Amino acid sequence: MSKKGKLFVFSAPSGSGKTTIVRHLLSKKEFNLDFSISATSREPRSNEEDGKDYYFMSTREFKDHIKNDDFLEWEEVYRDNFYGTLKTEVERIWEEGKHVIFDIDVVGGLAIKKIFPERTLAVFVKPPNIEELKIRLKKRGTESEEKISMRVAKASIEMATAPQFDYIIVNNELNSALNDAEELVRNFLKK
Repeated sequence: MSKKGKLFVFSAPSGSGKTTIVRHLLSKKEFNLDFSISATSREPRSNEEDGKDYYFMSTREFKDHIKNDDFLEWEEVYRDNFYGTLKTEVERIWEEGKHVIFDIDVVGGLAIKKIFPERTLAVFVKPPNIEELKIRLKKRGTESEEKISMRVAKASIEMATAPQFDYIIVNNELNSALNDAEELVRNFLKK
């Protein structure tokens, strides 16, 4: 892979607000960011589009990409639910002369930081607490009670990884979190 551009990793437990933060940063044209679309073997939700939200593929296709070493990082997040970053996706963004921004789980985020330590800013977005996280996940209305319980259980484990990131943003008040994220990106681009 060529060594151009910077990488901005935003990781968090599901429901912490990382997607909202990433979308906000993408709207700031001065940052010259493009979104790294992850690949997944899970089924698309009703509001999701292939090639825009994710690259949706079958479990078999995903495993073929693993065999061919096509991923920068990948993980089996839940049984038979694979997520990963295709090397070609990062290349595509760098070829356009842009910086890559990721909305990615903690394992993937830390893997990218390890591969590109000098050019990656890794930010952990933390919910104020687990109860607030539960409320946010329920408000989404996209998942069953069982799935929400799985995500909340996983969140506790993910929160323990926060100190391994360069920065932690506590998303207690959205505007403050957005301002913090902007400042981090702006400062890292100057380096």
